Amino acid sequence: MRLVTDRDLYQLAEEVGRAARAAGWRIVTAESCTAGWIAKVLTDVPGSSEWVDSGYVTYSNAAKVRDVGVSARTLAEHGAVSEATVREMANGALRAAGVEMAIAVSGIAGPDGGTAGKPVGTVWFGIATAEAQGAAAACDRRHFGGDREQVRRQSVEHALQLALRLLPAAHGA
Repeated sequence: MRLVTDRDLYQLAEEVGRAARAAGWRIVTAESCTAGWIAKVLTDVPGSSEWVDSGYVTYSNAAKVRDVGVSARTLAEHGAVSEATVREMANGALRAAGVEMAIAVSGIAGPDGGTAGKPVGTVWFGIATAEAQGAAAACDRRHFGGDREQVRRQSVEHALQLALRLLPAAHGA
């Protein structure tokens, strides 16, 4: 397990910002286990108001339903830590903010809350883009090691890496 530092996260956020600005895209976040850390890292970058729109901390299931439109049925059938839930979180945040990209994350940071099927360190990511017309462009599941903070740091890093891969300007598109 590689330790993710504040410097690592800041540098990655700068890259996301450059690519978002170049593409003319604005970003919204919908975060559960990271509790706003992705939005915090993005807004640490000077000038981020040009490309960061807003962020939802949807830590509870009620907030997921109320704030970003996750279906109660999805939560009942799949749980908060699932592909279906992060897909709905990303698409709901994208619709609510009316921007070009939404980053969603939901996971089990620990030290408790894990199950045999979803152990501590299990995190789902969803990225939705306006270009994909409401379909989550990328969903990904990871299992991170370490303590609660390390799981959360790795989650922030991975979410930003996924976003960077989908930003057109990051590839010269």
